[in-house]
Amino acid sequence: MTILVTGGAGYVGSHTVRQLLRRGSGVVVLDNLSHGSREAVGDARLVVGDVGDAELLGRLFGEAEISAVIHLAADKSVEQSLRDPAGYFRNNVTNSLTLLAACRDAGVADFVFSSTCAVYGIPAELPVSESTPVSPETPYGESKLMVERMLHWFEGAHGLRSVSLRYFNAAGAAEEGDIGEDWTDAQSLIPRVMKATLGKSEALKVFGTDYPTADGTAIRDYIHVLDLADVHLRALDYLADGNRSQVLNVGTGAGASVREVIAETERVSGRSVPYVDAPRRPGDAGEVWADSSAASRILDWHPRYGLPEIIESAWRWHSTHPEGFSGHREERVTNA
Repeated sequence: MTILVTGGAGYVGSHTVRQLLRRGSGVVVLDNLSHGSREAVGDARLVVGDVGDAELLGRLFGEAEISAVIHLAADKSVEQSLRDPAGYFRNNVTNSLTLLAACRDAGVADFVFSSTCAVYGIPAELPVSESTPVSPETPYGESKLMVERMLHWFEGAHGLRSVSLRYFNAAGAAEEGDIGEDWTDAQSLIPRVMKATLGKSEALKVFGTDYPTADGTAIRDYIHVLDLADVHLRALDYLADGNRSQVLNVGTGAGASVREVIAETERVSGRSVPYVDAPRRPGDAGEVWADSSAASRILDWHPRYGLPEIIESAWRWHSTHPEGFSGHREERVTNA
């Protein structure tokens, strides 16, 4: 059985590919390397190309005997999607449609999709469950929801069964410290905290200190990237057993505030985190965390890591790879 992992050279993708390889699965990675690195895929076969290339997909499905797809190739910046909605709909929706058509043509029946909690917008209730009304407030969130809806119709017409995983806040890195998130374009809190702590950016801005939370700062549900990788494999196995399609939240069910993330980073790093308080950003919710009980029940998946492990692994990666893979590669060449 060969699994096609689109975006497999990126952050979540590289950790998922590693777990697939370790359990003996055949893997082909398709990535245009706009957000990924060759070094991140290990021994997996890497095909450099675009998910929107129908001709390439046709050849790949024909020669590699693909049995299932994990689709992680997407642009993911909320802020950038507001500036360039056309680009986000083109890459996240149109290219996904091309991939779905290729699956249809090749007779692939199992599809795991990387979705997002951004489909909920500012949630109407806490914790956020799959029954919480969806109301995206950005083109990014809308683009992911559109793919979820396409998957529904492809199942009815072509029998393509899927599991859509609505991530909350992916964070952390491999325990070995050799793969992790590239902070170049990262907009999420933890890589920005790491960057400020290492003196690679200006002081961290804490947006909002007057929320109705214990310390006044916003609370989010941070899920370790290794737990995310694990849930993708469980979703694959679930579909391989012939089960029906699902849309599932993936989080820990607990939140951490911005100040708690800062305090944990200071504990782990032994350094002070430079930060300044700033006004709230429009559209930011004060508290968001997941009800992931459905994923636990259906996939027998349970998060193994909490905030301490997330921060420890993120620090291990960022402090040894301050420029990501390229900087570490240059360092190795320099020291050779």
